Amino acid sequence: MRIKPSLKSDFLAGLVLVAPLLATLVILQFVFSWVTGFLAPLVEGSRLATLTANNVLLAQLLALVLFVAVVTAVGAVAQWSVGKRLFGRTGRVVTFIPVFRTIYGSIRGMVSSVTTRSSDFESVVYVEWPQDGVYRLGLKTGESPADMAEVAGETAYNVFVPGSPNPTQGSLVLVPESQAYESELSVRAAIRLLMTTGMAESEEESVIQLSDAELDEAVSTP
Repeated sequence: MRIKPSLKSDFLAGLVLVAPLLATLVILQFVFSWVTGFLAPLVEGSRLATLTANNVLLAQLLALVLFVAVVTAVGAVAQWSVGKRLFGRTGRVVTFIPVFRTIYGSIRGMVSSVTTRSSDFESVVYVEWPQDGVYRLGLKTGESPADMAEVAGETAYNVFVPGSPNPTQGSLVLVPESQAYESELSVRAAIRLLMTTGMAESEEESVIQLSDAELDEAVSTP
């Protein structure tokens, strides 16, 4: 028995709407469970529940606020000259502990890559790659080494060519200035274009916007 095309079309349309919603709810539930599990020892150890009339949820929210406040304070101190010397010495001490150094270095690298803003990209360019006549979006990161200019006979740029639909997968290419064509797209618009495989939300939409969270997630190193 064949399913009527209209029913199949209706099911697919509903699936497109419902599936992302369900996935979002599952992810939020997982994050909530992880956060509450992380905060549980803090609540029990600090006895915050006694301050909230044994309201566990309220105690966990209070613990989360205190945790964020402490992290913010540590970050503020780290920006001062005294803090830079203090945390710099801490980092040097960690490098002498073999196992701890590996774990700490890996986690710190991942955190830094996630929190580093993608605005380090200078601009969006078009490059003919991997062959002439085929253009790809590239993110210019700066000028290439001086000896590259001698090879190319002109100034060259470091250009990161992202993949699509996953912009974190890409290649670094060194492109002569005359072969890097400046684009009017912003970095946000270029990454959104890559993530949607070139599908704009409307025909009239010439510049596609991207939120800060989407931009950071797209270009951070996994």
